[in-house]
Amino acid sequence: MRFSTSGKFRDWPAKAVTVFGMSGVGKTTLGTVLRAYEWFLYSVDYRIGTRYMDEHIVDNFKREAMKVPFLRDLLRSDSIYISSNITFENLSPLSTYLGKPGNPDKGGIAFAEYRSRLELHRQAEIAALLDVEKFIEKSRDIYGYQHFVCDSGGSLCEVVNLQDRTDPVLKTLADNTLILYIRGTEALAQELIARFQKSPKPMYYQPRFLDARWREYKDLHGVSNDHDVDPDGFAVWGFEQLIHHRVPLYEKIARRHGYAVEMADIPSVRDEQDFIDLISKAIDSASDKDPVKSSIP
Repeated sequence: MRFSTSGKFRDWPAKAVTVFGMSGVGKTTLGTVLRAYEWFLYSVDYRIGTRYMDEHIVDNFKREAMKVPFLRDLLRSDSIYISSNITFENLSPLSTYLGKPGNPDKGGIAFAEYRSRLELHRQAEIAALLDVEKFIEKSRDIYGYQHFVCDSGGSLCEVVNLQDRTDPVLKTLADNTLILYIRGTEALAQELIARFQKSPKPMYYQPRFLDARWREYKDLHGVSNDHDVDPDGFAVWGFEQLIHHRVPLYEKIARRHGYAVEMADIPSVRDEQDFIDLISKAIDSASDKDPVKSSIP
């Protein structure tokens, strides 16, 4: 939703906001603050892991357990129960399922399998984002929350079609929520890369981007066989490419559908009023540059 003035946003009786941006910009921090003020927090990654990918995640656990004779016998006799314990704070089961492509002797999986898992994730993320409208209603009708905040994760820009102004995901978010981009910094990007180098983790890539980077990485390292690619080596190199690939996409979403604030502004958000003030400032700033009509009657 877009507003002609911050006053219209402040007067919006039941607020709904979607927050997006790269990892580390403060999305989780905002969610934690707002939960303390009775905002319903909808985590897209949590929804993906618990609703749309849970069976795939657990099946992967079981495959690994079946490789261990002691666990295999217990599993086949239904003597043990294996499940995923995803929480808002710990989404490791989801990223672990995605895996990293490359040499299986170094913990990698086949590139074709990796692409297949990414496609499952893409479908799940789209479904979870389209669920936002339904959960806004549920948060109010069932749980009695007045306000709603969606943590859309870092890969929102990868699962929408920015060439299509009627993209269903962006339309759902824009029709039902104010879309807020938290703009990171180059220093944060370098910090994330350094952190990733110490502990590479699975990431979601848009298929066309992944295919191009996979070929490029193999060419750079003189590797012809997918199985000879170092999974962590590609993960670190690919992550740096991914960060710089996403920034202009984030900016485009903010310009077309929402508002932007700076990462440096997030630590000063200590309560609900600070959050409303932050968004109000962004609305007034955007209105000064490019006034738009409010979508609220």
